[in-house]
Amino acid sequence: MSTPSEYKLPEYTVKDYASFALAGAIGCGATHGAMTPIDVVKTRIQLEPTVYNKGMLGSFKQVIKSEGAGALLTGLGPTILGYSLQGAFKFGGYELFKKTFIEYLGYNTAKQYKDSIYIGSSALAEFFADIALCPLEATRIRLVSQPTFANGLIGGFSRILKEEGVGSFYNGFTPILFKQIPYNIAKFLVFERANEAIYNAIPTPKVDLSTAAHTAVNLGAGIIAGCAAAIVSQPADTLLSKVNKTKKAPGQSTVGLLIQLAKQLGVSGSFAGLPTRLVMVGTLTSLQFTIYGSLKKALNCPPAVAL
Repeated sequence: MSTPSEYKLPEYTVKDYASFALAGAIGCGATHGAMTPIDVVKTRIQLEPTVYNKGMLGSFKQVIKSEGAGALLTGLGPTILGYSLQGAFKFGGYELFKKTFIEYLGYNTAKQYKDSIYIGSSALAEFFADIALCPLEATRIRLVSQPTFANGLIGGFSRILKEEGVGSFYNGFTPILFKQIPYNIAKFLVFERANEAIYNAIPTPKVDLSTAAHTAVNLGAGIIAGCAAAIVSQPADTLLSKVNKTKKAPGQSTVGLLIQLAKQLGVSGSFAGLPTRLVMVGTLTSLQFTIYGSLKKALNCPPAVAL
């Protein structure tokens, strides 16, 4: 195995970054889409904890009984589109910023400060990803929280645009940053570290492991990363659900609305729906990293930069 001084950074082309973005888009769009029923229940628990107060399974039954099974797929359109866009920026951007930082610092220096590289790369990637995600997330939450608001993505998006203007799509931008940036930092930092620890614990060299073994490592590290990310970002996730349902009072700023809602929620209210979100985020994060790794291999992408 090469020593740090001998390590040669892989060369990435525009096509490679496009492949990273495509793999991230498919991984995030597919997994978030599949988790839509859980996300619907989680959002209902966050917005109406006194109504949906029987836990995850009980809340599933409540939604089905009162609205039918189809209600569990509310917001599927904006979920798939929004998180596909986010996944493209998230994974493609992470690869871009990570390599850029390493090239700027030099490999040996970057290796000494690898946690800072992971944190900075994931935070920057998530910032740009959230610009793309925010309008569709606002539409999704409105559809889930108000089932009669509109019929699907186009109807919901058009109604918000017509009645409230473009700016309302970004009412939740500040809380989405507070939610997603810590979430993405924990996701990539913990994944990189857990991945490294698992490989180091396996006696067989990484290059000699089978595809199934690599998949198992990605799944395991992804579950750990997903649970950590869910806990870190839970208060902001609850606040985001609230802010996208609540209209601002005349003259009220977004920050003012956030402060008002945070006071109403309190600490316990901020963590409403956490068990459901742990299941959802732990599952989808592990699947995202597994799908991403598999698609990168299928698309003949060069290896990730190793620190």
